[in-house]
Formats: sequence, structure tokens, C-alpha cells
Amino acid sequence: MALFKSSKSIIRDIDEYINKVDQGGLHFKKGVIDFLDGRVDDFKSVLISISKEEGKADTLRRKIENELYLHSLLPEHRGDVMRLLEKIDDIIDMMKENLYQFEIEDPFVPEEIHDDIKRLADLSISAVEELLPAVRVYFTDPVAVKDRLHRVYFYEKETDKLALDIKRKIFKGIPNLLLSQKIHLRYFTLHIENVSDAAETVADILSIMAIKRIQ
Repeated sequence: MALFKSSKSIIRDIDEYINKVDQGGLHFKKGVIDFLDGRVDDFKSVLISISKEEGKADTLRRKIENELYLHSLLPEHRGDVMRLLEKIDDIIDMMKENLYQFEIEDPFVPEEIHDDIKRLADLSISAVEELLPAVRVYFTDPVAVKDRLHRVYFYEKETDKLALDIKRKIFKGIPNLLLSQKIHLRYFTLHIENVSDAAETVADILSIMAIKRIQ
């Protein structure tokens, strides 16, 4: 049974909120690629775009939370839904902050790992992209949530594996790097990896929420 069958506006707002996070993921992947390929102007445009999406997502989240209280919607599930939205907001915040760290710190990334870093960003965002349909379906068909979440966990594990390979390559496979450069690259690898970890955290929360609704 749909949670918001009497309120089309809040359904629309939640869908739009999820769209903003999804768009943020697309900007993140493009931003990493633009940075590595040296497209400075394109990268700066991505920073502006992801900042706008993050700001719009924040506004929508606050609007949804206000509607939940003002219209006394979901008295039994309201706390869970608000926590879910906040944790999803952490994901787009993280993506935006990670790109700004690239812009501020301007890390030196050797050509040997350019493709690996691009692939890492793609895998990490894939975990987010698989999470968002599961969030949508929670509000209409909680039974179907579990079937959609296994792909989130798959991409999170694949991201972890690749991140480990990249770190190993940084410290053992590129001898001319300074230790400070190796540590810097490990730091950026970790931050890209953390996006998929944040998606996994939301998947865990969503899984429990779906079980509670089914019971």
C-alpha cells in the first residue's frame, strides 16, 4: 500500500528530491573525468551544477519534512522517513564536497591510474544509482525493496575491491611518486570510495524500514 495515497504533492516532492540526488551523481562522474582529462572550464561548470543540485535537494528535503509535520503524515513512520532523507542528503553533500576537494587541493594523478580512478567513480556512483529506485519503491511497494538492494551491495563491494587495487598500485606500482603524493592519492581514492559506502548505509536503513512496513 502506498504511504502517501492522499497527498500527491509530497509524492512529487520526494520524486524530485531523488532526481536531484541522481543528477548529482551524474555531475560527480563527469567532474572526476573532466578533472583527470584537464578540462578546467568543464570541471568548473560541473562544480556550479552540483552545488545547485545540492542546494535544491536541501530545500526539497526541508519542504518534505515540514509537510510531514504540518499534515500529520506518517505518524508511525515519520522518524524513519526523515532519517532516510537525511542520510540520502549526506550522499549528495559528499559528492559535492569531494569535487571541491579536487578543485582546492589539485592532486597530481599519474596517467597510470587515470582509467582506474574514472572506473572507481563510475562504480561508486553505480551504487547510488541502484539505491535510488529502491528508495522510490519503498513508498509504493515495500516488498520489492529487497530485490533492488542487492545491486547496491554488489557495486559497493566492487568499489572496495578496485579502491584496494588502486591503493596497492599507488604505493607499490609507481616508484617515482613521493610519499606525500602517494598519501594524497590514497586520500582521494578513499573519498571516492566513501560515496558507495554512504549508499550502502542508506541501503541498510531502507532494508530495515521495508521490513517494518511489511510486518
